[in-house]
Amino acid sequence: MAIPRFSSLLRCRKWAKSDWLVASIGCVLIVFFLSFFFDPTSDSVPSVDRSRPIISPSDLVKLKLSSVAKERGAFCLDGSLPGYHFHEGSGSGSQSWLVHLEGGGWCNTVASCSARALTKLGSSNYFEQEVAFQGVLSSDPSQNPEFFNWNKVAIRYCDGASFSGRPEAEFKNGTRLFFRGQLIWEAIIDELLSMGMSDAKQAILTGCSAGGLASLIHCDYFRDHLPKDAAVKCVSDGGYFLNVPDVLGNPTMRSFYHDVVNLQGVEKSLDQKCVAKTEPSKCMFPQEFLKNIRTPVFLVNPAYDFWQIQHVLVPTSVDPDKSWAKCRLNIKECDAEQIKVLHGFRSSMMTAIGEFHQNKDGGMFIDSCYAHCQTVMSVTWHSLTSPRIENKTIAESVGDWYFNRKPVKLIDCPYPCNPSCYNMNFT
Repeated sequence: MAIPRFSSLLRCRKWAKSDWLVASIGCVLIVFFLSFFFDPTSDSVPSVDRSRPIISPSDLVKLKLSSVAKERGAFCLDGSLPGYHFHEGSGSGSQSWLVHLEGGGWCNTVASCSARALTKLGSSNYFEQEVAFQGVLSSDPSQNPEFFNWNKVAIRYCDGASFSGRPEAEFKNGTRLFFRGQLIWEAIIDELLSMGMSDAKQAILTGCSAGGLASLIHCDYFRDHLPKDAAVKCVSDGGYFLNVPDVLGNPTMRSFYHDVVNLQGVEKSLDQKCVAKTEPSKCMFPQEFLKNIRTPVFLVNPAYDFWQIQHVLVPTSVDPDKSWAKCRLNIKECDAEQIKVLHGFRSSMMTAIGEFHQNKDGGMFIDSCYAHCQTVMSVTWHSLTSPRIENKTIAESVGDWYFNRKPVKLIDCPYPCNPSCYNMNFT
């Protein structure tokens, strides 16, 4: 069967009138959300003020291309310099750092990587010069009460392999593709260390989607390059990808990761304890290597992750008669049998995180929303209408866990039990 092109962006869709609330967040740097919109469930609290949030000039953070990348050989897919956005911390947060890794899928063939190199997911020539820092990156204490005054960095994603590709895998036949994700990661971290992160007292590595996976892959590296007495932890948002077959029984995701690992030479960047025991591409799945991470980890993930449902569980290639078309676009359009399949996907996630649930240092917020990447949007990170479990927002839950106020192992009841969810609607 044909493997779907995970590297391609979701197409822009027509906005529904009820969705203008989230239009203002269109500047969010996470590529997925540049073309997504939210549709509140009909059970949302009607008295909530859904007025449009105002993005002030202070929320916009300028792009900086890496000053050490060229000498380190750290290039985007097209050979351009990688970059990041940096907002300096202040006051009590001046020695605290939050580093965020952008998401945006992967590329698994020369063709898909070549196409990606002509976009902002493969070339800094297409990066926005300014992006809005929202959610966990926000400097507004009402949106980001725990980390608003920290030093905050958003590292742009332009390599196509979760910041893990290696140059020895590059073609020597004139194909102009640079597989330098690992070098990008190392170069920018070294640059941040020289900017003051080497004196950090507190630090968090986080990321969304492919960046959420990268935050797990590089979690211990991040910990090991910061002061031993610093409080360092990692938060993966929408990065817990499952090794499950699609609805026809095909190993779509496993086959795709196999191609990514082989094409971009990712094996050496993966957990070596895992690689020693199994086929390297399996070690792209967090379930296979999470137990080997020494640094405390927090998982933010919807049990009905729409990206995985649309691309892993029910890719368009396995739905020729389009019987899943409406359901894939709007979970409220799923029939009873389709909901059973989605509940089965949730059960697979519960099984996959079972061992991690016993990790005393780990934390989790697994809601029942039809969503993907919830820390980078103020409306889902921390607002009056944010998803809640046990009356806690994601921001409050991460804060309780990071500052050791209480253990946080929050798992929502099955869909559609949570009226606070923002469920994505692509119709």
